[in-house]
Amino acid sequence: MRAFSGAVLMGIAAQAAGQSFPSRPVRIIVPFTPGSVTDIMARSVSERLAAALAQPVVVENRPGAGGTIGTAALAKAPADGYTLGVVSAGYAVAPVIYDNLPYDSARDLVGVIPLANLPSVLFASPALGVKTVKELIALAKAKPGALNFPSAGVGSASHVSAEKFRIATGIEVVHVPLKGAPEMVTETLAGRTQFGLVGISAVLPQVREGRLLALAVSSEQRTAALPDVPTMAEAGVPAAQFDFWIGMLAPAQTPRPVVQRIHAEVARALGEPDMRERLAKLGAEPMPMSPEAFDAYMRKQLVELGGMLRAAGVKGN
Repeated sequence: MRAFSGAVLMGIAAQAAGQSFPSRPVRIIVPFTPGSVTDIMARSVSERLAAALAQPVVVENRPGAGGTIGTAALAKAPADGYTLGVVSAGYAVAPVIYDNLPYDSARDLVGVIPLANLPSVLFASPALGVKTVKELIALAKAKPGALNFPSAGVGSASHVSAEKFRIATGIEVVHVPLKGAPEMVTETLAGRTQFGLVGISAVLPQVREGRLLALAVSSEQRTAALPDVPTMAEAGVPAAQFDFWIGMLAPAQTPRPVVQRIHAEVARALGEPDMRERLAKLGAEPMPMSPEAFDAYMRKQLVELGGMLRAAGVKGN
């Protein structure tokens, strides 16, 4: 009887929390640098969320250690809805990359809503002399260990997508971890790295200017941002498909009514025409899911991507 009464009281408290939320400013932690695509997505949503909640929504950048510093801060925050986080697909591989992670990815955080899927693009320097995925693979196999690929850091989405490509094709290439996507572009333009995979928005200007070549996109379907560029499957490497998602999380014990309220407001914002247009310019595609479906999706990624990286022997520094 006491257990039943306690459950009832907890339910009433959660409902009350949902009804009173929010009564003060909300904070969104972004575990990456300002100007990153994850940061841009968070700030785009925060503007609309602030208007919907009638409270300030402040974005706080806490980069470092492949996003795990900011994510740890989110996991340790009070579970009341006033601290949220926006993370990327690298979240799913952190348990493999980092020993003694200060949070449990499967237990300490819950999904609120995926904000978008941003297909990665396999890009290459024109100086490399290849124009197709097949030609890139042939060159890499002819010169094992001679080609370098950059990433935004060990365990980042750009690293994971490149590892999937490497494993799927059986090529031997050298990983060059950098600070972020801008550095990936800079190093490839300078010739110190030759090819890589990154969110489309990071290289779209250079591709349109002809300074970099887009060989394939990692999504299941072609993307509107680069409609003439084949998918990995069309290029003959279906196993290299990779979803670079960005999503909003909350501490695990955040009341469900609060999670549902935030989910509803963000989903409404993402559906507005001007927001859809803004995201399309980033190469972002809708990824509608309920909080429960998003949780299930992340758990599946933790298993699948973690298994792939363990098999490949990938570890952090």
